Amino acid sequence: MASHFRQPGDDPGATRPSGPALSGNPRKALHTRRGGDESYHAPDGNPHAAGMPHEASGFVAVVSEPEGKAHRHDRRRKEPHFRETDPYDLSGRRSRDPWKRAARVISVLLFIVGVGLIVAAAGMWLNNRMQYAEQDRINEELATYADVSTNGSTPPQVDWAGLKAVNDEVVGWVQIPGTAVNFPVYQASDNEKYLHTSAEGEYSLGGQVFMDYENTAPGMVDAQTIIYGHHLRNGAMFKPISDMENQEMFDSVSTVWYVTESATYELEPLMLYQTDSSDANVRRFAFASPEELTAYLTDLLGRATTSRADAAERIPGVSQVLSLCTCNYDDGDSGRTVLACIPKGASAQ
Repeated sequence: MASHFRQPGDDPGATRPSGPALSGNPRKALHTRRGGDESYHAPDGNPHAAGMPHEASGFVAVVSEPEGKAHRHDRRRKEPHFRETDPYDLSGRRSRDPWKRAARVISVLLFIVGVGLIVAAAGMWLNNRMQYAEQDRINEELATYADVSTNGSTPPQVDWAGLKAVNDEVVGWVQIPGTAVNFPVYQASDNEKYLHTSAEGEYSLGGQVFMDYENTAPGMVDAQTIIYGHHLRNGAMFKPISDMENQEMFDSVSTVWYVTESATYELEPLMLYQTDSSDANVRRFAFASPEELTAYLTDLLGRATTSRADAAERIPGVSQVLSLCTCNYDDGDSGRTVLACIPKGASAQ
């Protein structure tokens, strides 16, 4: 490192070299190089003059600032306090622009709302799963009150005393062998109670399978008996009835059992049709004559989605119909699917 002090061995009386270093202002520092080291000599012997050669031509500072430091100082003076980019710059400093502050507030609020919606959706999903699980528990528990054959060749053997101990509004039992349809049937003073009320009187998602309140108990007394059941999205309750919109599924069902405490009815599917909740024609229980019932069923056959191949020939011999009604989701929650079943003893005309 160069020094602005006189070095040992220098001859104070020696003649100063002449040349380009002495040209110009005599008070400017002389710039010489010894063995690669720089030294500065003031002509008047002033060490400060030698140590501060800021006016010298070609001067190189002995101790210089790190490269780029001066430029950084300059930038601080010339640039604003923060970068005007997005609400948060890369250094983490926040913009003081009121619009950007508002954007920050809105983004935070939207984030909170989004998290809240996710939590709410998760809660609803969990609650829904719990309700389905509870409905499955109720159905499985009630199913223990009847013994059913594996092939459907014999009717369900029902423990009526046990069922009535749970709920004395039970009137019958319906089963479609080979499907999930295997339920006690209840009847209330309206068609609302068992939509979402269990046999024990508690709220339940699927309620219970029930007979229309205008039918004569215990069923299969009127010309048409209607039994309702939910079509749950997890496949429970009366969903297999909606599945019979497929002709192959319809043809696979040969027997429908309806059992009361005093009688057993072996039936078979006649046809399946779709309608909506506002169709009052579905709820017809009595007819003035056999011919009127025949005309009624023939009209329904014209609207059927699936049916027996010989349905038209079987209808004139029908005197009683058991209709199983459930909801479908083709038209929101207002769609209805109805499976009309007739006694196996009904002969073709």
